Amino acid sequence: MADFDAAQVEFHELAVSAGLEVVAEIKAPRHQADPSTLVGSGKVEEVKAAVAEHAAGVVLVNARLTPIQERNLSRALDCAVVDRTRLILDIFAQRAASHEGKLQVELAQLRHLSTRLIRGWTHLERQRGGIGMRGPGETQLETDRRLLAARIRQLESKLARVAQRRSAGRRARSRSTLPLVALVGYTNAGKSTLFNRLTESTIYAQDQLFATLDPTVRRMTGGGATPILISDTVGFIRDLPHELVAAFRSTLEETLAASLIVHVIDAADPDHSQHEQVVRQVLAEIGAEELPVLKVYNKVDQTDHEPGLVHDAEGEARSVWVSAQDGSGMALLEQAIISRLSQGRIRRRIQLPPAGQRLRACLFDLGAVQSEQVDDDGSSWLEIDLDQRDTIHLRRLGGADGKLAQQLLLN
Repeated sequence: MADFDAAQVEFHELAVSAGLEVVAEIKAPRHQADPSTLVGSGKVEEVKAAVAEHAAGVVLVNARLTPIQERNLSRALDCAVVDRTRLILDIFAQRAASHEGKLQVELAQLRHLSTRLIRGWTHLERQRGGIGMRGPGETQLETDRRLLAARIRQLESKLARVAQRRSAGRRARSRSTLPLVALVGYTNAGKSTLFNRLTESTIYAQDQLFATLDPTVRRMTGGGATPILISDTVGFIRDLPHELVAAFRSTLEETLAASLIVHVIDAADPDHSQHEQVVRQVLAEIGAEELPVLKVYNKVDQTDHEPGLVHDAEGEARSVWVSAQDGSGMALLEQAIISRLSQGRIRRRIQLPPAGQRLRACLFDLGAVQSEQVDDDGSSWLEIDLDQRDTIHLRRLGGADGKLAQQLLLN
């Protein structure tokens, strides 16, 4: 029941974030969904009475409705019915500011719509006839399907080009040897406020879900002699629509270029443990689960916990307690980031045999080679400065080159 209540509170916040006024909330826990209306007939009548009493214009459902359920509920309640997926898509549509963000949201919306086009036009499909009897309804439906598919292909093509440019930007940052720190976390954990503190920026930061959609990269002001880049990313949420995960994949994959992931956690949220699990699942989905992580428990000013830095048994910084709102513990966070980045680097001089050209090419692609000297026998002496992030690529090398990388660099 605690999980159900927490989910209801979060859904209320989603509604408010979408700009809606909530006039009534009705709980409808059910072990088995009704295939036609999700909930039972009695609960439908209860909702219908609430709609009439408050003159509500829309009913929000904290579940992913099938096209049939959405249609039947809308007819029974005589008002618009919006499920959790459509609500989140609408919030993303309101928040998207960049060209890429708008393309990603439109693609997600159209992919969602494509699953509903057939059922949504059943009043036209009934006009279908046999050969020589094709009605105008079917022609319209087929036209809509074709136009929708064409627009989806167009958006996918545009986003593919944007993803190529984003990938090129990641490679350029990698070659510049500037370490990148990615802020990730559950939505409304305070990532953007923390980002502004670390970089002395003024990006949009509000106490609302999905305040940030477009990733932003700035230089950390307290990074000392070595410049450090900080990246702010879109927040995660439980049951994030798969259309959004697919559409925002190139944005989420910005995290893969990070030398260190700073997992921002709302320490004042009683459900933060579950939220941590959601974030770990999304990171695993995009292939970033092997990257080093520093946990930051934010909003300590709303708890009884003091700002502080926690080390593991080896003395490595593992978690920091801070308040991005009033700045408490920020110096400790900067200290922990610098410490973790310095501990993760591999600096050494190695000798590659002539047969190790694949490993050599990989090291150059990663921007890890500081200098090279080639002997008469074809072997190479390389001065290496390798980020811990890049060791992931080396571990994935197979065959003799993988063994050589393990021997020379990963032991």
